Amino acid sequence: MEGVSLMGILNFFKSQFIEVIEWTDQNTNTMVYRFPVQNNEIKMGASLIVRESQVAIFVNEGEIADVFHPGHHVLYTQNMPVLTKLKSWKTGFNSPFKAEVYFINTKQFIDQKWGTSNPIMMRDRDFGMIRLRGYGIYSYRVAEPVVFLRELFGTNGSYETQSIESHLKKMILSGLSDLFAESQIPALDLAMHYDELSERGRQKMQERFSQFGFEITSLYIENLSLPKEVEEAMDKRTAMGVLGNMAQYQQYQAAEAIRDIAQNEGGGLAGAGASLGAGAALGNVMAGAFSAQPATASSTEEQKIACPHCQSQIRATAKFCPECGQTIQSPKVPCISCHAEINANSKFCGECGAKQVTEIKCPDCGAANSPSAKFCGECGEGLSN
Repeated sequence: MEGVSLMGILNFFKSQFIEVIEWTDQNTNTMVYRFPVQNNEIKMGASLIVRESQVAIFVNEGEIADVFHPGHHVLYTQNMPVLTKLKSWKTGFNSPFKAEVYFINTKQFIDQKWGTSNPIMMRDRDFGMIRLRGYGIYSYRVAEPVVFLRELFGTNGSYETQSIESHLKKMILSGLSDLFAESQIPALDLAMHYDELSERGRQKMQERFSQFGFEITSLYIENLSLPKEVEEAMDKRTAMGVLGNMAQYQQYQAAEAIRDIAQNEGGGLAGAGASLGAGAALGNVMAGAFSAQPATASSTEEQKIACPHCQSQIRATAKFCPECGQTIQSPKVPCISCHAEINANSKFCGECGAKQVTEIKCPDCGAANSPSAKFCGECGEGLSN
């Protein structure tokens, strides 16, 4: 009996020594898990199994010690230098020890929701002050486990994404509100800039997330909605663009009104009076609608002329022909009387009315000279202009 009792006591103490430390994640939203060491001691030479997307951190009396990355680790003083120094272990220390072990989940936490609980006020160049609402998703991961453990986690038994969700949403909304205002993108064009705004928002949030040891891996804007009155104004503007020629649309409405009156089957004097009243009221509308004629092509199209060199049809105001490159405007010459600039082929001056002489004949030899010549080019006699 004494032997059995002694063996039972030895087995009891043996069971208190932890030989395998590991964490199998059963909850996708768990960020930190504290291994349940409780009052048990870790056996020197125990196995530490750190799986992919995990980091194990040993904490001694509230002070962060050694960090272990994915892999199979056998615990000795050689691979626990910080803990060995904190506990002042001697070389070859082989006794069980106590320490807290935290497993940090470093995988991405995807499909995290964000949305505006209150509308974002922003100034738009088309509609003035508007209220903008939006929603989307984002993803993040623990990039710096030590920073995360020190800044957020503390000494809790576990930590879920819900614990930090509200704070991260407020950070995102604050950053996006600032981003939308800085972008100065018109409300009508926001939909075509979702990808650009999402990427700029992710970059803007990275500095804020890194303060907690996080990395924001993605951020997406799914929808940005405008107030009802702004959407109605946008619908009206779209309808105006679809209608096109308003004069034709008014004529169409007047014709529809005439048809409705003609189909009115209300009888008696009351019906006749109503029809007469409606007809009188409609008269003014019809008069304005049918009197508005569409603009003719001659009034909307710019006048054309023929190029004097190649006869191509060009704009009347053109200075050079786009086909042959020749100048369209007549060359300028000074008036022989007042010296004002006139066209070279003008017969009279538009300023003084003087007749423009094309040549001067020498009174002695009869040779033809230019109108500006002072002496004859043949005999040298003086010319009177």
